[in-house]
Amino acid sequence: MKKANSRGVTTIELLVLLVIVGILAGLIFSTHAGIAQKERNTERQRDVGELRDDLESYYTQYNKYPTLAQMNDATWRTANMKGLDREVMRDPSSTSYELAASPAQHIYAYKVTSASGKACDDVKVVCTQYTLTATLEGGGTYVKTSLD
Repeated sequence: MKKANSRGVTTIELLVLLVIVGILAGLIFSTHAGIAQKERNTERQRDVGELRDDLESYYTQYNKYPTLAQMNDATWRTANMKGLDREVMRDPSSTSYELAASPAQHIYAYKVTSASGKACDDVKVVCTQYTLTATLEGGGTYVKTSLD
């Protein structure tokens, strides 16, 4: 008996091809997601570094650091921290341009205190030290503190 030559693709071959394409697509997607996460974390570190630079410039000029309320007041920032780009206030995964009092996902934290570590208001108690924190994707935090 003679076998007929098959010229088409069998269902099994088509399924195997689809599985291979699916695996490759999954690998590409997971690699892209990891690269995007690293880029956002790098941007967070860069933003915190720029915030620190601007805070230190402010300290050099006024011998104190601004309060959290001042940092979150766009009008105050425009008048007193002219070199500060508004975008460095925003976590790449957020739409908020405000800093938080304590570390949280998708928002930068700015904790400012007096030399004794107590709350400050820059009127009765001068703000002389701070901690800036960015919560990183994948775990961990990136922290910068005042130079003094």
